[in-house]
Amino acid sequence: MISATEALEHLREGNRRFVSDGRRREVVTNQVRRGELATGQEPFAIILGCSDSRVPVEIVFDQGLGDLFVVRVAGNIVTPSQIGSVEFATMLFGTRLVVVLGHSRCGAVMATLDALQQPVDSRSPNVDSIVEHIRPSVEPLLAAAPRHDANALVQRAVRANISASANHLRHESEFLEPMIERDDLLVVGAEYSLDTGLVDFFDGLP
Repeated sequence: MISATEALEHLREGNRRFVSDGRRREVVTNQVRRGELATGQEPFAIILGCSDSRVPVEIVFDQGLGDLFVVRVAGNIVTPSQIGSVEFATMLFGTRLVVVLGHSRCGAVMATLDALQQPVDSRSPNVDSIVEHIRPSVEPLLAAAPRHDANALVQRAVRANISASANHLRHESEFLEPMIERDDLLVVGAEYSLDTGLVDFFDGLP
């Protein structure tokens, strides 16, 4: 298995290809590759991303079958099942890089900001559970942010939520935390721009 820093560079290179429309020409679902993966996998990175349809992880990073172990949930929140999925990949496949991938104008983050500023009683309790996971990371921003600059507030909230999820992974798992302390695992946070297609790795870089 490649190192975390090598895996991070693979993702950066793939994203540059995606942005420049220089994607790899091989067919990522070809029969040969499917056959190679039929009996096992060795994904070089774990991505915990948002479920947003505009951020398909393998496409954004120009990767194919078997390259990425992807966990997706609205708002890229971290719950026990997400932690367990990351632990699963590190234990079974030896993957050494985890990326928490959020994106600009995240609907779940915006819904949380709306709920904090204009509470309503009509949401599903399941949607409320997502809002409650995001709330602690964005609530402090409301007091500090100028109310007239809604876009800036959303931008800061998106990044705060990404960082919070990354920290949750780093410190809420008795399995992952020792690996991080031994430099056997790297957890970083990144934001995908819906406008440019660029992924900015900004949190927890080595």
